[in-house]
Amino acid sequence: MADVAFLMPLAFLFGGMKGARTLLSDGDTGWHLRTGEWILAHGRVPDQDVFSFTRPGRPWFAWEWLWDVLFGWLHLHAGLAAVVLANSLVLALTFALLFRLARRNSESLVALAFTLVAAAASAGHWLARPHLFTMLFTVVFYSVLEDHADRTDRPRRLWLLPPLMVLWTNLHGGFFVGIVLIGAYAADDFAVLLRQTDPADRRRALGRGRARLLAAAGCGVATLANPYFYRLHAHLLRYLMDGFYRANVMEFQSLNFQTGQARFFETLLAAGTVAAVARLRRGSIAWPLLFACWAHLALYSARNVEIFALLAAVPAAEIVSEGLRKAPLLALAGWLRRRLDALAGFSSELTDFDRGPRWHAVSAAAVVVVAMLMDAPGAAPAWRATYDPHTFPVAAVDQLEKSGVHGRIFTEDLWGGYLIYRHPRGGVFIDGRSDFYGPEFTGQYIKAMGAEAGWDRYLNRYAVEIILLPPDAPLAGTLKQSSAWQLTYDDGVALIFQTSHAGAILIERT
Repeated sequence: MADVAFLMPLAFLFGGMKGARTLLSDGDTGWHLRTGEWILAHGRVPDQDVFSFTRPGRPWFAWEWLWDVLFGWLHLHAGLAAVVLANSLVLALTFALLFRLARRNSESLVALAFTLVAAAASAGHWLARPHLFTMLFTVVFYSVLEDHADRTDRPRRLWLLPPLMVLWTNLHGGFFVGIVLIGAYAADDFAVLLRQTDPADRRRALGRGRARLLAAAGCGVATLANPYFYRLHAHLLRYLMDGFYRANVMEFQSLNFQTGQARFFETLLAAGTVAAVARLRRGSIAWPLLFACWAHLALYSARNVEIFALLAAVPAAEIVSEGLRKAPLLALAGWLRRRLDALAGFSSELTDFDRGPRWHAVSAAAVVVVAMLMDAPGAAPAWRATYDPHTFPVAAVDQLEKSGVHGRIFTEDLWGGYLIYRHPRGGVFIDGRSDFYGPEFTGQYIKAMGAEAGWDRYLNRYAVEIILLPPDAPLAGTLKQSSAWQLTYDDGVALIFQTSHAGAILIERT
């Protein structure tokens, strides 16, 4: 069943979603890859902007530089297919490890079910971007901390956490999740001071708590091992605390409860609530603390849903497994009790069988098959590692390059990352690095995209020569009515406008 848990994200991704195009559905992947290639070419991490014509030379925190280098190197040597495959494997490994963690104190069948639910709840953020490593490291840290749930005297493997934190810090800014996890488990140990317990149990619990606090302190120090030292922490804190981003960046918005993803989130929310109450009654506060923190954050912002889902799957599986084992003993109708008894027996036998050691040959073979399908001539769109031409201005940029027309391009931030990937001359106006551009600049950009008063003066300030927009952008309608701009390309996905005094790039209307 660990193989099933490993293969399940791949089945979701390439069978139920758009496969490679799902992972490449965010323009940020483009500028991350080019950043990594820039670092490899120059031998250093940039501290100033190298991509835009609007803010050249301004201080820039490339705080996910290690991901950029790793995947930039893959891209240089094996193209986008290698980037997609590697990110798919990160997802598969994350949920395989989550299943193994959930199986420790639960029935295998139940653990697998909640692993599937957690995967479905987090699928809205399956993108080829650095945050996938925060999902993976969250499960790794969670596994190390849960490894001590047997209340042994000396916590094991805590020494691994600070070195892992160095990697996490340089891969993605979500590294603080690991410190929060350690803190919750340390608080669980120190909670022994609030209740009457055997002196020997108190000494053991306090010893574990001190060890975990030392691990948390070590991880805190480890986060300073980055190219920007403590300035990274100050930058991230300013970014996360700024109300402008919470109001305007899509990832900071609350989850849309009209989507299918919300059903799985609600399932984990309900099961997590029951598990939190049950553990609190038993005197354990680690999961209740984590539940209170991450349920709030997940309800507040959709970007936190995947962390909540990963954390909630384990206690949810445990509480349901406990209920499954107790159900046959309840005063139920005979037919129902017999079926529950059969289900519990089957689940128990499956769990015993599944815990045996084995080679995961099926998972290894599946990885080979996925790689072959992605490399096969005439592969279906889901297997082709390309940007979706129905979402990104692929044909429009092709035409710009074919026509040999270059200039300062204004486009939406999602497409800005794609333009960086395509190496436009003269840089981009804006891209997905919202923390770099800042609230003032981004606010003016939003007003221009909305065709609010003064948009033309704003674009003239930066000597914009070409405007590339989706047809439904409010600014596109205004430009069609403007004598200063000429529509020179329209393929139904992207519109190209040029200043009226410039020659036409082409005339193509579909």
